[in-house]
Amino acid sequence: MKADEELVIESGRAERQYWFDLWLYRELFQILAWRDLAVRYKQTVIGVAWALIRPLLLMFIFTLLFGRIAKLPSDGNTPYALMVFAAMLPWQFFSGALTESSNSLIQNTNLISKIYFPRLIIPAAAVITSLVDLLVSFVLMLGMMAFYNYWPDWHILFLPLFIALALAVAIGLGLWLCALNVEYRDFRYIVPFIVQVGLYVSPVGFSSSVVPEQWRLFYSLNPMVGVIDGFRWSVLRGEVQLYWPGLLFSIGLTLALCYSGIAYFRKMERTFADII
Repeated sequence: MKADEELVIESGRAERQYWFDLWLYRELFQILAWRDLAVRYKQTVIGVAWALIRPLLLMFIFTLLFGRIAKLPSDGNTPYALMVFAAMLPWQFFSGALTESSNSLIQNTNLISKIYFPRLIIPAAAVITSLVDLLVSFVLMLGMMAFYNYWPDWHILFLPLFIALALAVAIGLGLWLCALNVEYRDFRYIVPFIVQVGLYVSPVGFSSSVVPEQWRLFYSLNPMVGVIDGFRWSVLRGEVQLYWPGLLFSIGLTLALCYSGIAYFRKMERTFADII
């Protein structure tokens, strides 16, 4: 330090610059995101194809159980397999993003304990892997549409909005579980349970229209209901009738989840290096 320079320590300065620091550390975000992608598909037998095989198998199972055996109706004239796969896209993205983000801090213990950077970068970077899976799976969706000669129309323009909504749900809940997982390691067992149960209570293998009208708003307490219905509405030419009260309720719930998740994560962030 030069003789004419003065070191000033100001209380709360780091807090005020936190969001600016996120931008300054954007290269670290890119490095972590690329590392997670490389680690996920390195030394795997089928690699990226796993992002296609898993939703495809679940689509066959749900189509057989709900479409053929239970004989539940599809939405409009949509083939049942397409209706299920259109729901598998956001659900696979959400479940993968939630799992990766909730465990991200534990998996980066050495990094957290050695250097300073906004810890929010870690769970945010973990979501990128699931976003890549979503893009890969959408290619398969286009192939299925070609097989059924069932192409999307102008409704597809709204798909990015519902992708953003799915991202917000995953980030909001993921930040809660990520912070809780640092302090209470039992949550690493709770996340797989949430994902497994959520698959069956969400309208993935069936249309949400089968839910009685008096229960639709209550059913929308699951924010993925609005996301899945929105995906189907966008991809399947509007054949799905959006339940607007439930969708608006899901959006409000997602915003509250994101705000509270960020607030709780920021509150616990200063203790991560000590606890982890």
